[in-house]
Amino acid sequence: MHVDTPNPSPDAVWRPDRGTVENANLTRFMRALGVDGFEQLNERAGADPGWFHDALIRFLDYRFEQPYEKVLDLGEGLPFARWCVGGTTNVVLNCIDRWRGTARYTRTALVWEGEDGAVQAWSLADLDREACRLGWGLRRLGLGRGDVVGMYLPNLPQAAVAMLAVAKIGGIVLPMFSGFGADAIAQRLGDGQAKALITVDGSLRRGKPVGAKAVADEALQQCPGVRHVVVLGHLAAAHGWREGRDHWWHELVAGAPDDCAAVPTEAMPADAPFLLMFTSGTTGKPKGVVHSHCGFPVKTALDLSICMDLKPEDRFLWMSDMGWLVGPILVFGGLLVGSTVVLAEGAPNYPQPDRLWRLIERHRVSYLGLAPTVARLSMSIADDALGALDLASLRVIVSTGEPWTPEAWRWTFERVGRCRVPLLNYSGGTEVGGILTGTVIHPLKPCAFAGPVPGTGADVVDAEGASAGPGVMGELVMRSPSIGLTRGLWHDRERYLQSYWSRLPGMWVHGDFASRDADGMWYVHGRSDDTLKIAGKRTGPSEIEALLMDTGLLQDAAAIGVPDPVKGTAVVCLCVPRSGIEKAGAAEALSAAVAAGLGGAFRPARVVFVDDLPRTRNMKTMRRVIRAAWLGDDPGDLSTLVNPESVQAIRAALAAQGPA
Repeated sequence: MHVDTPNPSPDAVWRPDRGTVENANLTRFMRALGVDGFEQLNERAGADPGWFHDALIRFLDYRFEQPYEKVLDLGEGLPFARWCVGGTTNVVLNCIDRWRGTARYTRTALVWEGEDGAVQAWSLADLDREACRLGWGLRRLGLGRGDVVGMYLPNLPQAAVAMLAVAKIGGIVLPMFSGFGADAIAQRLGDGQAKALITVDGSLRRGKPVGAKAVADEALQQCPGVRHVVVLGHLAAAHGWREGRDHWWHELVAGAPDDCAAVPTEAMPADAPFLLMFTSGTTGKPKGVVHSHCGFPVKTALDLSICMDLKPEDRFLWMSDMGWLVGPILVFGGLLVGSTVVLAEGAPNYPQPDRLWRLIERHRVSYLGLAPTVARLSMSIADDALGALDLASLRVIVSTGEPWTPEAWRWTFERVGRCRVPLLNYSGGTEVGGILTGTVIHPLKPCAFAGPVPGTGADVVDAEGASAGPGVMGELVMRSPSIGLTRGLWHDRERYLQSYWSRLPGMWVHGDFASRDADGMWYVHGRSDDTLKIAGKRTGPSEIEALLMDTGLLQDAAAIGVPDPVKGTAVVCLCVPRSGIEKAGAAEALSAAVAAGLGGAFRPARVVFVDDLPRTRNMKTMRRVIRAAWLGDDPGDLSTLVNPESVQAIRAALAAQGPA
């Protein structure tokens, strides 16, 4: 069967060759379903989501202990769609158990590099053995089906083992950012009603030892419901010990059977939760996002493998903390597809500014995930230094977290991908995974998406919910039930409905502004609550930031809107300058660049130079925090920031520069 490929746009900077299209996972999937192209696939998936998701599960060969009776039940309405009704399964059955006795079982499944350069290689058999041993130990503590187990671990191989072990016994893993302080840990363990915590005695962070167990102990003073703490010995950092509650990992697993078959994987209702991710919003306490044994892995495989072409032969690196959704996506998605997961401890720019790119060379990474901010921060690396690295192993680059600036996108495409590697945009959220995606069968334009992930029913709509035409910016929504959508918020049905389903009836409102162009390409313009409306024109901060970055004067930039007595809203730009830049002249040049690009109404009221911008561990810039710092408001939850000290530094910079 012939599969139609999109017509190339004259603005495309990359076009797939015939071999890439023919060998793409997406092409195989469309042929198996009997559809002629990507647009038709989206149309049929939207018209019949039950047919689509049943075909998806069968194509992926996702295994069930007990087959499901009905793939989709909408009896409780779209927000509470039930999936794979009557079926039982386990994510571990599909990631590990099914491969026992095959060649894949003994092949390298995970490669780890520590901050100090130490390297370990783990086969699927190694992960299976250690997950079985830990699962056996957790069961000895009385933990099992439905029990929430917190995980406060850095990027170590044992973090993957811990997630697998908890899921294996039917528990619910609650990953937490390894840089959290005590209060943030306590809130999530308490809200999640966790019965146990898995942590480490200590680890390295930018060359400095960090005592994770000591931080956890402080948090646990507020969490009487946590009955057990499992401690991995790693750095021998000083910490306290509570007899009866605390257990060394190596002692807990001592005596576990050697045969993994003696530690059975729990057969769970397909829609039962196994992953609880807390995500911070602009207001209120963090929201507990619930993902299931059938939903999260199937949707992750759809996103990574079918849409963005992750293959079993790939080496897959995505530097992110296990406390963000990217961590579980890397581990469970990589193992489910059968690729080799490359896990790195620490930061992408430490101990060398080019560490990320050295990791690619050293471990022959073929499939790379990154945030645009990582690229922007790398643009100061000399071209000859980057050019000296062997990045020929790269096959696909995937990006998410925030909108690109054209300058950073082109730098990544040209300098990292050497104009041959597709740079695929991927956008969604903790609640659903991907909503918009790039593919390897579509031509690429800078910063653009090929279209919706099939099965989401993504659309761009106006304030009344009507589809917006080409070139019109509107709200990004989902009209269809998606198997990857959260099963609600943890013990908070009303907040779930109010947060996502109340604005436009029958639609999931994601909180991003998006648009489509005349060629059918999609664009994301940032969070809708970040959007600026000045002189009657609405624009996303990314448009302003792109103009700032195009000057070549900056390492990074963030644009916010602040109240103005005349305009209603004025633009303020916080800028991280490149080394050696003369700030007085640069400020005028930056203001002029914005005015020239968007019009005089958008000329910044202030350009403020700072040393850093508040960002999460996965390098996402937090504009809400910047705006709060400017206005002197409470910035809210800062627990997700990797650099909370930047907030006070912004306030100090504002004070030093005086009033506008």
